Amino acid sequence: MATRERSTIRNLLEYVPAWLVLHSLTVMPRGLAVATGELIARVAYYLHRKLRRVAHRNLELAMPHLNQSQREAIAKTVFLNMGRLLAEFSQFPRLKPENLSRIVIYDGLENYQRAASGGRGVLFLTGHFGAWELCAFAHGMFGNRLSFLVRPLDNPLIDAMITRYRTLSGNRVIDKNNSVKPVLRALHQGEPVGFLVDANTLPDQGVFCDFFGISACTTTGLAVFALRTGAPVVPGFLLWDRGVRRHILKFDPEIPLIKTGDFKDDVRANTARFTKVIEDYSRRYPDQWLWIHKRWKTRPEGEADLYAASGTPPPSPRSANLSLEA
Repeated sequence: MATRERSTIRNLLEYVPAWLVLHSLTVMPRGLAVATGELIARVAYYLHRKLRRVAHRNLELAMPHLNQSQREAIAKTVFLNMGRLLAEFSQFPRLKPENLSRIVIYDGLENYQRAASGGRGVLFLTGHFGAWELCAFAHGMFGNRLSFLVRPLDNPLIDAMITRYRTLSGNRVIDKNNSVKPVLRALHQGEPVGFLVDANTLPDQGVFCDFFGISACTTTGLAVFALRTGAPVVPGFLLWDRGVRRHILKFDPEIPLIKTGDFKDDVRANTARFTKVIEDYSRRYPDQWLWIHKRWKTRPEGEADLYAASGTPPPSPRSANLSLEA
């Protein structure tokens, strides 16, 4: 009973400030919400040394040719993206197709439409780029409602609040831990299903494949569903365009599947192919991927922890130039 009571208190202590921040941003005009989100990002860059260190370590591993000032510039922009993500997410209750079209524009929508026309559903390959929550939300609001896999948050109160916002465009969330039947049902009905495939996973839930020349444990779910159902896999990413001050929802052509007849090898090969798509986008848009995530945390047996007090320490925020470029 005491443990349960502590858990309830902890959930409330986390939920109340989260609710206050999110709802305060929701009632603001979008411009003010974005400016406030960016301010929060600037403060977070000062305060969150741990995430700064992870970002610098990831960039050191993935792009060793960059110098410290270049890594610092990218790390700052990652924080700025997180602030913009928070602001855009807070505005979901205010969005309609009419005003959303002033914020998000398509590039390559015909690639998605071509894949969807087959009637087998679409497996939507995506990752943590830019304001990624807006990616599925906008696609759904524009008439392409989809389901997408998520890991439920540890705090059920915050999880319920986030789910309410995510589903305002008619989309549905699927618990990634119980996803088989809901995904198969959606595909059978010709509906799209979104998969974030760029996060670290546990060895029993993924396979190791190359990511920036380093083994990264990667979920196999997308490859398994694609091979089992024949549904087309289409990459789609939300990218912030500073020039036009809009988010670009970009779809690439369908990815051909590797099919040799050996299911296990095919799962591994296609997972590697999907991971290469993430790497290519991360190289093309290095300031928009989520470098603060420990992508190489899970290591093959016998390999050392890549985040264990190694790498170049991040610069002190007291001397860092925080004029983050929007």
